Amino acid sequence: MATKEKGVNKKLERLLDGLMDEAIKDHEMSLSDKMKIADRALKMDMMKLKLLEDNMGSGFHQEEDEE
Repeated sequence: MATKEKGVNKKLERLLDGLMDEAIKDHEMSLSDKMKIADRALKMDMMKLKLLEDNMGSGFHQEEDEE
């Protein structure tokens, strides 16, 4: 049985990069559609960072002591 490669799917990453390039060049595409693509690209980068760092974002839900 083949093992699945760990990390972000390279085909999906290339597809998203292509969509970003097309969205930037397309002057008729609405701003909301461009922002949807940009949001997905940001989420992809966040997933890649999360895979690299195990405790990324773990401090957001901890209460800080104010002095």
